Order: sequence, then structure tokens, then C-alpha cells
Amino acid sequence: MQQVQAQRRSSYAIWIALVIGAIVVISMIGSYNSLVALSQGVDAQWGQVQNVYQRRADLVPNLVATVKGAANFEKSTYIAVAQARASVGQLSPDVVKNATNDPNAMAQYQKAQDNLGGALSRLLVVVENYPQLKANENFLTLQSQLEGTENRIAVERRRYNEAAQAFNTRRNTFPTVMYAGLFGQRFNSKSYFQASNAAQTAPQVNFP
Repeated sequence: MQQVQAQRRSSYAIWIALVIGAIVVISMIGSYNSLVALSQGVDAQWGQVQNVYQRRADLVPNLVATVKGAANFEKSTYIAVAQARASVGQLSPDVVKNATNDPNAMAQYQKAQDNLGGALSRLLVVVENYPQLKANENFLTLQSQLEGTENRIAVERRRYNEAAQAFNTRRNTFPTVMYAGLFGQRFNSKSYFQASNAAQTAPQVNFP
């Protein structure tokens, strides 16, 4: 009798262990799939951020060429814009690729982009002193496109931060936090864009 009871207890223990193991595996699978989906959402939104920043960078050459044609326009102002754009173009592919998972890379990326935004803001302020530029149809078109692009940048950055927050919240919520580290760096916490004066203030565009 005792032997039978012992066998039953052993059988129960095995079943309990199997059930617990199944629960853990199912939980891990659910957590993994959830993190994959949220991570892909972050990557997709990061692509949108890069697209709008590239749109702004593409406007710079024509903008600089237009203001250079204005008599006595402050040379240092458009040179600063050109240099800031060059710095953005010199960001290494690794910085851009790793920015979502590496706070240092994100800070480097954001600094370069914010410097360009600040240089453009200063240029548009200086333009107020040049009536011929304010009446130049080509410049007004570029000015309008730049304003629209800056607004898009603000929107896409906000959406990126929201996607990163959703991922980080899921990653650091129990029981997912127990499993995330098992997959190496695949599910590192996502970096955020940080608020800054240059990032939060779009260039002031005043139409005549």
C-alpha cells in the first residue's frame, strides 16, 4: 500500500512539474512573440523618422543656393547650415542602425539632427532682414516645404517614442522581464528621443 501511495505521489509530482513546465513555455512563447511584434513596430517607426529627416536634408542644398544669391547675405549663416547638414551625412551606418537600442548612438544621432534644425532656424531668422528673399518665389516654396517637414519630424519623433515606450513597458513587465535577457541583445530596451530646445521648436516661418 505504501509503495502504491509513493508511486501516486511521484506521478502527481511529475504531472505537476509537466504542467508548470508547460505554463512556463507557453508564457515564454507569448512574451517572445509580443516582443517581436513590438520591436518591429519600433523599427518601422524609426524608418519613418529617418525618412522625414532625410526629406529635410534634401531641402538644404536648394535652400542654401537660394540664399547665397542674395546680396550681402551673411555668409556664416548658410555655411553653418551646410556644415550641419554635412555632419548629419557623416553619421556612420552603425550609429543610425543601433540608435534604437543604444542610448549613446541615439544621443549622437539626435545631436547631429538638432544641430541642423538649429542652424536652419537661425537662417530663417536672418532672412527676415532680406526683403528680396522674402519675395523670392523659389525661397517661399522651400520655406513652406521646410515648415511642413519640421512638423512631420515632430509627429514622427513622438510616434517613435510612443512605440518605444510600448516595447519597453512590455519588456519590463512581469513575467516578460524574466525572459527578455535570455535572448541576448535582441530585446534590449529601446532608446528615446529626448526633449531639447532645438528638437521641440520648429523653425519660425513668417510669410510676408
